[in-house]
Amino acid sequence: MVLTERYSDQFSEEDFAAVLPQETETVRKLYADGALRQIWLRDDTRGACFLLEAASLHEAEAAVAALPLAQREMSDFKIIPLRPYGGFGPR
Repeated sequence: MVLTERYSDQFSEEDFAAVLPQETETVRKLYADGALRQIWLRDDTRGACFLLEAASLHEAEAAVAALPLAQREMSDFKIIPLRPYGGFGPR
C-alpha cells in the first residue's frame, strides 16, 4: 500500500497541474500492466492511497520511483508492505 501527500507548501497548484497529466498516464500504465490494483484520492489531504502488486519491496519502490510526482520530488510517498490476513483460513 502506498500513501501519498503533496508538498503543497513547496509547490503551487499550477506546478501540480503541469505534472498531473503525466502522473495520470503513468498510473494508467501501472494499472494496465497489473501492478496497480486500486487507487483512491485521500479526503484528509491532497494525495492518494493505492495498492501495488509487487513481488518485493524493491519492485514496489521502482514502481513508485517511475511516477512523475516522485521524480520531481513534489509528493511524499510512504510504502507500507502488507501481508495476507490469516484470520479467515482454517483453524
